Amino acid sequence: MADTVLREDGTYPLNARILLSPLNKRAVRAELQGVTKSNSFVGPALILNYQNRNIFRGGEIFNLTGKFGYETQVASGTREALQSIEFGLTGSLVFPRVIFPGPWSDRFRFSIPKTRISLGYEYQNRTDLYLLYSYNASFGYFWNVNRYVYHEFNPVSLSIVNLARTTPQFDEILNANPFLRRSFEQQFISGINYTFNFNQLVDQDRKNAIFFGATVDFAGNLFKGLNTALGSENPNSIFGLEFAQYIKGDIDLRYYRRFSQENILVSRVFAGYGAPLGNSLSLPFVKQYFSGGPRSVRAFRIRSLGPGTFVPQSIGTGGFFDQAGDIRLEANLEYRFPFNKYLKGALFIDAGNVWLYNENEALPGGKFTNSWAEELAVGAGYGIRVDVQFFVLRLDIAVPVRKPWLLEEGPWQDRLRLGDRDWRRDNLVLNFAIGYPF
Repeated sequence: MADTVLREDGTYPLNARILLSPLNKRAVRAELQGVTKSNSFVGPALILNYQNRNIFRGGEIFNLTGKFGYETQVASGTREALQSIEFGLTGSLVFPRVIFPGPWSDRFRFSIPKTRISLGYEYQNRTDLYLLYSYNASFGYFWNVNRYVYHEFNPVSLSIVNLARTTPQFDEILNANPFLRRSFEQQFISGINYTFNFNQLVDQDRKNAIFFGATVDFAGNLFKGLNTALGSENPNSIFGLEFAQYIKGDIDLRYYRRFSQENILVSRVFAGYGAPLGNSLSLPFVKQYFSGGPRSVRAFRIRSLGPGTFVPQSIGTGGFFDQAGDIRLEANLEYRFPFNKYLKGALFIDAGNVWLYNENEALPGGKFTNSWAEELAVGAGYGIRVDVQFFVLRLDIAVPVRKPWLLEEGPWQDRLRLGDRDWRRDNLVLNFAIGYPF
């Protein structure tokens, strides 16, 4: 409520009364999810979250989230049925101010800066393959300069990965692929990362909107420099753990052309580049790029593309040994249109792949070269979306248009044989997901 009163000097001072309805200090939320993936894995996931919005009576927000998931593979043909069990626990504390010695708060007084501290633990058991533990910690800041621009800077980002148990089957794979073994042996990741976002989608009626996101991630360089300066006998390890050393950067550019309120043409370009440095031959496994799946090149199953023109000789592992790389390029074009208020449709075409920074004899054709454009995979498809305000249920059906590993036979796929059961099994890919892909 507001009142204005004319003063003798001709001014109208504003007397305002602001009435606020506070949220509950504590909240508990439970989510039950059904997971289905293009690599034939299905299963439930349970997420529990506890939130305290004023834990120290200064506007601090504490979150504690636990997640349990179980996935099993629907066996097909000679493919073995595998299981995956995952458990994670994450705690975070957000302060509505900058926590740092000195007068730094004055520099951000118009940006509503926040400080975030987080700790996490994850248990991953891929039966008949390996048991993996990971521990994560981070300290950083995030703030909005205005309604379009967002910054996030984490000067401390730590991860410890412990491959606790492996099976003889997994050992054989590691022994045959030294790069994969090295990516699992990089047990300690200590880095600094920065994220910048420019987002015009907050203006829902804007006819032309742009989203631009960029991320830079450095790891291991500080410890490498300190060990070298101190003359350490083992400059590639700290506290007895070998650390990863790399530099990595991503760029995500999207353009939204709105012809009407619900007729939208969306184009996207993504480029990611990671260079292993020093003692590292490749990026750590958890930092590598993947291609394929419901938010990537949708005509190819999740994490099944690349690197380069490489194609695995056997699919008996059922998609557990994800094909990954140090470099990722993708482009997407999607036209969205409505059927009615809640049911929407889409036509799309995707292209992309991943590559290796260094040559790997176990993955022939995987290294990034000047011929990268000839090694792009291309797919096209049709999508159905149930859009109920803040919830979107999405089903995309896609087929490969270009398979880069078939360079000699001819990579372009110009025949649709929908009546052929074997062709449908090998080429028709269903992607079920929550939310729009971009």
